[in-house]
Amino acid sequence: MEAADREVLIRDADPFVAPPNGGINELLNVDQEENAQEQEFLGPQAEYNEEEEERKYYRRKRLGVIKNVLAASVGAMILYSVYMGLLQMQLILHYDMTYREVKYSNLGLEDIDHKMLMGINVTPIIGLLYTPVLIRFLGTKWMMFLASGIYALFVSTNYWERYYTLVPSAVAIGVAIVPLWASLGNYITRMAQQYYEYVNYREEHVQEQKKLPKGACHSYIIVFQSIFFIIFHLSFVFAEFPMRFVLNGYLRENEHILKNVHNCGANIKGVIPGFNTTVLSRLPRSMLLIQVESVLMGFAFLSMIIFLVLCGAAYRPTEEIDLRSIGWGNIFQLPFKHLRDYRLRLLCPFFIYSGFEQMFAITGFSLSYGVCALGLDKLWLLILVYGLSCSVFSSLSLCLLRLPRWVCLVGGAVVHLVLLVALLAFSPTPKTPSYLGPLLAISVLWGLGSALNKTGVSTLLGMLYGEEKERLDFVFTIYHWWQAIAIFIVYLWSNMPMRAKLSIVLATLLLACFCYGVMERRLARKIPFRLPRIPRPRHKVTSHRLTAEE
Repeated sequence: MEAADREVLIRDADPFVAPPNGGINELLNVDQEENAQEQEFLGPQAEYNEEEEERKYYRRKRLGVIKNVLAASVGAMILYSVYMGLLQMQLILHYDMTYREVKYSNLGLEDIDHKMLMGINVTPIIGLLYTPVLIRFLGTKWMMFLASGIYALFVSTNYWERYYTLVPSAVAIGVAIVPLWASLGNYITRMAQQYYEYVNYREEHVQEQKKLPKGACHSYIIVFQSIFFIIFHLSFVFAEFPMRFVLNGYLRENEHILKNVHNCGANIKGVIPGFNTTVLSRLPRSMLLIQVESVLMGFAFLSMIIFLVLCGAAYRPTEEIDLRSIGWGNIFQLPFKHLRDYRLRLLCPFFIYSGFEQMFAITGFSLSYGVCALGLDKLWLLILVYGLSCSVFSSLSLCLLRLPRWVCLVGGAVVHLVLLVALLAFSPTPKTPSYLGPLLAISVLWGLGSALNKTGVSTLLGMLYGEEKERLDFVFTIYHWWQAIAIFIVYLWSNMPMRAKLSIVLATLLLACFCYGVMERRLARKIPFRLPRIPRPRHKVTSHRLTAEE
């Protein structure tokens, strides 16, 4: 019995006997497979191509730069379409005596308009004092966003037209004009520099973030400035939509508006002497004006969103820290010190003429020649044709990729020189629709000259200072400050004879061409120019450890 019991116990214990060597080998094979999978997962991928991934990364970066240029251009175009369209509609409504007496009898809208225009045109004179400080403090992108917000504020104040809403918002726009345009010029040039860096990312000077070689990014500056002005000049087209689709239906006939106008063009003094103070046949409904202002307000907010969301940073975070760390006193002084550079000093007459010619096209030619001869209902057509011409002919600056850089500026100057001489002798007869063809031709040709001038000056500044990324905001601040001075002078001369205005513009153009020729001659002879030294960044270095005294 005991032997039988032992046999049973042994049989029952058979399943629990240690596994044979084959089982152990299977377990070892499983462990080896897991280790091989881990090594394959953690190790370098057989299909991974580092050069191909790097190339794809920098291609995405280049597309991002193009997106930034298009976003900045579209944002600026929408912003100025809203601003100019609203300002034009507002000034025409406020000019009408019936509108003022019926809607705002004791408010004095005409006086408010004078103060508002003074705020827009006079305030930028002090822009040189604060613009570089604001750009360095906020950053280029955030300066564009803040300025677009100020323009949106101006639009919003038209819901409640009072002295304490219109005048302060106009002064705020005057404060923002120079910083906005200096930031835009700086931003487009920086995008050209970044695009060069992303194309030539293998170059040693790009990897070590050294100064770019002379002329390295000039072709990108030419292309990006052309794209910007092609898009931006469309703002003159869209700005006429409120006039064309809203106000034109409320205007009186030309015989009434121009009844007391006897001279036009070169023979007049002021803007349009004898222009009737009642230009509206009936008053627009308040709800219609609110709807138009709401649409404009929506587009103003859209431009803010474009600047905020679609525009990338102009500088790396470390570069922005370096730009601020040179000291606020130095930032304040450097724009004045840059005027020691003979290149900037000799370009100042062109900066002034750039402001003269565009303001003359919008106010002088369009009103004293166009409206005086054709009537107020054709104002939108003259400015729309001018804007389309500017936009289309801005593409001509691409010829600088093959031709010398003086071609753009000199070509625009020659066109304007011929037109100014012709306008000195041109005095159309009031209320004569047959002048529509010649006046539209002059608008197209003036747009050609304006396009070559604007793209030429901005491209030239980018080419002269394209490798000096820490100086771009100072250079473009000086350019747009002189433009603001010119706009202020145009505001002051509104009551002068037309021939005196044309003579001033013509003299400025001749002086600008002479000074530009002197500058190019000096550069050809390699006469050294004087650039102010920019101090090294002063970073505050602090330790996380406390000394015994602390």
